[in-house]
Parts: sequence; C-alpha cells; structure tokens
Amino acid sequence: MPDAEERTIGVAVAIPDPYGPELQSRRAALGDPLATSIPAHITLVPPTRVPVPALDDIDRHLRGVALGERPFHIHLRGTGTFRPVSPVVFVALAEGIGDCERLEYEIRRGPLAVERPFPYHPHVTVAHHLPDDLLDQAFKELAGYEAEFPVDGFWLYEHGLDGVWRPRWHFPFGDHAYRS
Repeated sequence: MPDAEERTIGVAVAIPDPYGPELQSRRAALGDPLATSIPAHITLVPPTRVPVPALDDIDRHLRGVALGERPFHIHLRGTGTFRPVSPVVFVALAEGIGDCERLEYEIRRGPLAVERPFPYHPHVTVAHHLPDDLLDQAFKELAGYEAEFPVDGFWLYEHGLDGVWRPRWHFPFGDHAYRS
C-alpha cells in the first residue's frame, strides 16, 4: 500500500508529438506491458520516492534549474542496448547528449541529489524486460529510426496509484517560468 506521506516522481524530457506516441505504439506492438503506462521520454531523474513536504523544495529547485537553461536540439537516431547488464533496447541520441548530461547534473543536486546505480546515459527506452527475441526485434526494427525536435523545458512526472506515469508540472527554460 502506498504511503500517503510520500510520492514517486521522476523528471524527464518529454518526446513530443508525433514521435512520442509513435515510439510508445512501437513499444506496445512488441508486447511491452509498460508501454501504455510510461510516455516516451529521456530520463533526467529516475523514479524516486520523496516525502510530500519536500515537493515545494523540489519545485523551487526545478524552477531554478529551468531558469538557467536555454533551449537545445535533440536528434534521435538508431538503436542501442544495455544488454547484458540490463534487458533494455533504446533509441539513441545523435545530438543533445551533452545538453541532457548538463541538465541531469544540475537537476540531481539539492533536494534531488540521489545515488545513480549506473552512469547517466540519455536515451529513449523502447523495450524493457522482454524476451531476447523481442529485444532483438526492437533493436532491428528501430535501427533506422530518426527524429529531431527542440527541447524548451522538462517535466516532473508522478507515478499514479494505477501504475501510470503522468506529467504534472512543466518547467520551461529561461525566463518563461510557469507551470502548466
């Protein structure tokens, strides 16, 4: 049973239309049970349990990080995998890696300073914890995938009691600080 005094949050760059829904559909077509629960994204802070009273400090911290950022460009191209360490196939970033690394570094300070089990590697997961043949299929089918889009902010997501990740607050870069 979830603790009413804690929330599970994550921070990510959302993959915009039409690419996000397209990648989510491809993930669902492979039979990945998480496809309908997790919007396509580039993780900045993975699922993290935080006390409810800390949410105001987290909000202030994320606003401050966003204020100091500038828009950048993402170019997704091809696939990669974390196998054999982790059964994951992903769409790789060809451009925007350094920007995501800088953003992740700034966000993971202060109230979101959490240990990383692995070095940060920006990517878009398209298959996770599936049998090897389906991971191989995802790797091959998306090998030629390509998409480009601007990034002008990031999102705080909350994990619902129904297991679905939902965007809760948008943090636009620069002096356009608002939440939607």
